[in-house]
Amino acid sequence: VQLQASGGGLVQAGGSLRLSCAASGKIFSLNDMGWYRQAPGKQRELVAGTTSYGNTNYADSVKGRFTISRDNAKNTVYLQMNSLKPEDTAVYYCNADQWITGHRYDYWGQGTQVTVSS
Repeated sequence: VQLQASGGGLVQAGGSLRLSCAASGKIFSLNDMGWYRQAPGKQRELVAGTTSYGNTNYADSVKGRFTISRDNAKNTVYLQMNSLKPEDTAVYYCNADQWITGHRYDYWGQGTQVTVSS
């Protein structure tokens, strides 16, 4: 399974961006999907996640500003980012997993750079 992320870029503080991540390949049924980010010198952290049932969770730092959604028919997860702040600057990675015959397979996208200028 391959994850292709897109939508990153340079934006001024207060602006918005929408990230997309499409999964392709041997997909039976994707389970959890989510977005992580990693800023220079920091560990990768969960930004937002969504289950196959549509339940969502967010990092406290993005609650009220970011919205995660998914289109199961398209095997795609989105991240709408509003009111962006310079501290949101990071490489954003999408993640998905699925279970096949009792084994959990974890997949990562290539990362997309988000830069927020002050």
